[in-house]
Amino acid sequence: MSVATEHENRTQTALQAIRDQLGSVLLGKTEQIEMVIACLLAQGHLLLDDLPGTGKTTLAKALADCLGGRLARIQCTPDLLPTDVTGFNLFNQKTREFEFHPGPVFADVLLADELNRTTPRTQSALLEAMAERQVTIDSVPHSLSETFLVIATQNPIDSHGAYPLPEAQLDRFTIKLQIGYPDREAQLGILENAARADSVNERASSTLSLAELRQIQQQVQTTSVHPKVQGYLVDLVEATRNDAAIQLGVSPRGMLLWQRIAQAWAVLQGRDFVTPSDVAKVAHPVLSVRLLTMADDSDSVIDRIMTQVPAPEYK
Repeated sequence: MSVATEHENRTQTALQAIRDQLGSVLLGKTEQIEMVIACLLAQGHLLLDDLPGTGKTTLAKALADCLGGRLARIQCTPDLLPTDVTGFNLFNQKTREFEFHPGPVFADVLLADELNRTTPRTQSALLEAMAERQVTIDSVPHSLSETFLVIATQNPIDSHGAYPLPEAQLDRFTIKLQIGYPDREAQLGILENAARADSVNERASSTLSLAELRQIQQQVQTTSVHPKVQGYLVDLVEATRNDAAIQLGVSPRGMLLWQRIAQAWAVLQGRDFVTPSDVAKVAHPVLSVRLLTMADDSDSVIDRIMTQVPAPEYK
């Protein structure tokens, strides 16, 4: 067995272990779990736009457990301040110096619950962290974890007291997902698991170290994208900008994120190259977070664009 083959086998074994661990806590949601892992491998950030109680927090905790990383959680409210997210400098009377107290962004996985409940000022505190993996406090930059991942949630059914995320904030997210309610079989499994659960929940052992994750993320970055596939991606992006039903199409940053998540999806399938079907597979979660449409049903707009733009013949 060659070194490359052995490395690929280890990668796929580790990814399957993450699938299994997430699948054990989020029953019946195989497709959503695959997208979450792809987002992780693409070094992206995830927006969960779903109803309360569908497993958003459980998913974030399970993902942090898989990586052996630190999970931080912020409950977004109107009185949450930017320094509550990023951290602050505090003057020490004994040393007569300012000491930096890091905020929750200095974690490996950050869960921002109901991000649209906090003010735009606090929402913007996450912009630099999400885009550059660093925060600047009093003109001093502080680096975040190389594998820093934001999982933000918002509640789509209650708009009272909410601050809709601006386009600049939404464009920092790689994909948007809806978990949805589980089917009957999965709900029975949830009840069974709850009935036999121990009174004290122990943290599951990690299946992938942060160093191993970083290696796979670097592998994703080097996954081959044929010029024909890139041309297909550009045509799709141009279509979003020229469609009469879309007020705001995909930005260049969004196009780069689309390519990166397609690379991650290819790696999940055990390939070292991207196909047009990979680009199409991740289209809905990528576009739903960044297209500003005049229609309520953005899914139909995305479907139309994907139908109108022909995929290239690629082998």
